[in-house]
Amino acid sequence: MSWVYIFIASLFEICWAVGLKYSNGFTKLYPSIFTGICMILSYLFSAMGSKNLPIGTAYAVWTGIGAAGTAIYGMIYFNESKELIRIGFIFLVVIGIIGLKVFSK
Repeated sequence: MSWVYIFIASLFEICWAVGLKYSNGFTKLYPSIFTGICMILSYLFSAMGSKNLPIGTAYAVWTGIGAAGTAIYGMIYFNESKELIRIGFIFLVVIGIIGLKVFSK
């Protein structure tokens, strides 16, 4: 169940990171509230997931999925760079996440 919590925390990590963009520096009320709620939920699920996992692994997976997901969202919805080298490095992050999951006790 710990991995499920870390995955849920990662989804909220993506949501709050993207929410920062929509909140325009916390100047827009509803996106700011959404961002704050997602931050809290991300931390709560991360805390629950890290109870039974090595903290380094849990943190790396949590933030790795968040970073990769946010970068992909930015490429799709914010017209950010889609250079092959950038996609390659995102792929390396995903491979690292899979490796940590597979080789963690």
